[in-house]
Amino acid sequence: MSDVTRMTAAGIAKSIADGEISAVDVARAHLDRIAAVDGRVHAFLHVDTEGALAAAAKVDAARAAGEPLGPLAGVPVAVKDVVTTKGVPSTAGSKILEGWKPPYDATIVSRMKDAGLVMLGKTNMDEFAMGSSTEYSAYGPTFNPWDLTRIPGGSGGGSSASLAAYEAPLAVGTDTGGSIRQPGAVTGTVGAKPTYGGTSRYGLIAFSSSLDTPGPCARTVEDAALLHAVIAGHDPRDSTSIPATVPDVVGAARLGATGDLTGVKLGVVREFAGEGAEPGVMAVFRDSLETLVKLGAEVVEVSCPHFQYALPAYYLIAPSECSSNLARFDGVRYGLRVGDDGQRSLEEVMSLTREAGFGAEVKRRIMIGTYALSSGYYDAYYGQAQKVRTLISRDFAAAFDQVDVLVSPTTPFVAFELGARTADPYQMYLADLFTIPSNLYGGPAISVPAGLSSGLPVGLQVMAPTLADDRMYRVAAALETAVPPLTPPAL
Repeated sequence: MSDVTRMTAAGIAKSIADGEISAVDVARAHLDRIAAVDGRVHAFLHVDTEGALAAAAKVDAARAAGEPLGPLAGVPVAVKDVVTTKGVPSTAGSKILEGWKPPYDATIVSRMKDAGLVMLGKTNMDEFAMGSSTEYSAYGPTFNPWDLTRIPGGSGGGSSASLAAYEAPLAVGTDTGGSIRQPGAVTGTVGAKPTYGGTSRYGLIAFSSSLDTPGPCARTVEDAALLHAVIAGHDPRDSTSIPATVPDVVGAARLGATGDLTGVKLGVVREFAGEGAEPGVMAVFRDSLETLVKLGAEVVEVSCPHFQYALPAYYLIAPSECSSNLARFDGVRYGLRVGDDGQRSLEEVMSLTREAGFGAEVKRRIMIGTYALSSGYYDAYYGQAQKVRTLISRDFAAAFDQVDVLVSPTTPFVAFELGARTADPYQMYLADLFTIPSNLYGGPAISVPAGLSSGLPVGLQVMAPTLADDRMYRVAAALETAVPPLTPPAL
């Protein structure tokens, strides 16, 4: 394996800017790594070799001309396949969009291109981001580089696996109920969900419009912060985008890297204690708390009594919104079209297309959501879930009156074996037990590697108030300085 594939994104960018290595050579090294190992990992659905080398050549030309380079210019990035990319296949992990090439870039893709990042390709995911293991992709599962018999998390398992397999130094994911943080935790990488509205959803293939949040994935906290700073900021094309200044996440990560948390108050949620996390996961969490205290932080127990209702509320709100959003996939305008033989009605063609194009988990959630929104049940299900969401937001507000951030394990368990939970949707949904509250609230949260349990990675989650993304980066970076790097076995 080329040494450059093990470098941090910040280190790669500096080496390119200093003329020590060309962006084209960096791109080639990562493309070679993908060719060597992705047959076993299956992190990518599409590799854009030609586009990556062309983008890298532009960076090299800019440097040669003496033009100023951005802090991540020339750094390769993998993009979750739920984000639209102009002229590059964007399937959302679904057969219903197989082969679709969007005519435009998502805002976060445009911003990465403008900053000189080099897109390697599109990563595998649970279909339409509905899943916690990347086993629900229509194109086959992704495998965890730590143990190829285990899941890499979901829905963004392709992005996290590409990092752990050293196929990319950076990746982009989306987080609706934990789909950035949970894969980060089980692959020993960093995954950050920004404040909802802090990163644009324009060009994101929608699952749940009030929850979906694009964010950075990386192998270090500083690298995640650098990518966060590139993709964040107000976008007038997204009606939910917040017209506010992006917090100084890079400065916060670098401050945290000094290892000083003096004066920082960490809240431990009392209600999470009885949620059945594996003993090994809880042991790593307790060790992390001790480490953070040694760095100067104060730990305070807080009560968030409505967090226990987060999981059921989420699984009414998210499916309801997906039921509405996925109605656009009808086989008429783009994507798959089945049964159009000139004899069938439009309604029959739409029905046959959806039957063939949507997978079982997507159909399950569409049916749940349609039922929850139906006449006579709306108030009892969707309406009640939204009330619970309000109570959870109030719990966060009350907690942040007492502490600066909340901390918890990212997931209740380490990466489980492929196929172990697909027959029991509820057991699969439990993977997001600790991550979902932040999505319902809209605040930022990050998962940072905290240690190992049974030889597999465990993540610590740091949750912060809305628009205080910098706080989570500071705490995560501080822990990172005190935890030995987690290095997966060689592939």
